[in-house]
Amino acid sequence: MAEKGRAELGAFLRARRENLSRTDAGLPPVGRARTTGLRREEVSYLSGVSVTWYTWLEQGRDIHPSRQVLDALARTLRLTVTEHAYLLSLAGYSAATTTGRPPVATAPPALQRFMDALADSPAYTVTADWRIAGWNAAYAELYPGVATARAEDRNLLWLVFTDPFVRELLPDWDVTSRRFVAEFRADAGPRLGDPAYLDLVSRLEEASPEFRSAWAAHDIEGFASRERVFRHPTAGLITLEHHQFVPSDHPDLHVVVYTPAPQG
Repeated sequence: MAEKGRAELGAFLRARRENLSRTDAGLPPVGRARTTGLRREEVSYLSGVSVTWYTWLEQGRDIHPSRQVLDALARTLRLTVTEHAYLLSLAGYSAATTTGRPPVATAPPALQRFMDALADSPAYTVTADWRIAGWNAAYAELYPGVATARAEDRNLLWLVFTDPFVRELLPDWDVTSRRFVAEFRADAGPRLGDPAYLDLVSRLEEASPEFRSAWAAHDIEGFASRERVFRHPTAGLITLEHHQFVPSDHPDLHVVVYTPAPQG
């Protein structure tokens, strides 16, 4: 496990430990008020590992936990399926999917034609590090800034946290922006040590205090199709359903499509 992966694994475990409900873990409150947060000793006991070993794990020491131990920690910390998979990936048990091909910077022609054929349904394609690699006319109408952003800034996470238009476009920006950070972290996994990811995170931490706060929380969340509301400056409130899929011939790309939400 690389140093960056060990540090992220330790920080993730610590964040989940400190935020876990003691009631959910079957433990009483500490004192009169503290109802969240487990001690390291409690996590180690419930997981069947030594306190010293678990402490080293949180500290990012060069140790190599087995999958069984990580599974036990996931149960103790009540990790979701997505969080559990992320924990395993950091330790090298669930490596990110790679294709052996150079990273794609622009949506392949066939994929671009597919998005264009969706006509009134806004659609865009993002790379593994969330750079926007292509979009259709309907998405440009929903978010005109995608076409005018500098190439180096045309990253979904960067635009969400730095473009005032996006903040106005999303009535629930406070909630949605944090969810994007959690989804990005889940997607990135052990690749967070790659230069492209380090640069993006560093730039965002410098540019946005909201991002710094969300990133420090170490939240992990998988994508889920859901209803989204947009406050467009000319079209008003628009309600759409948000979907995502991965092309089988380009597993390093994600295509996001917005379709009309059901009425009534």
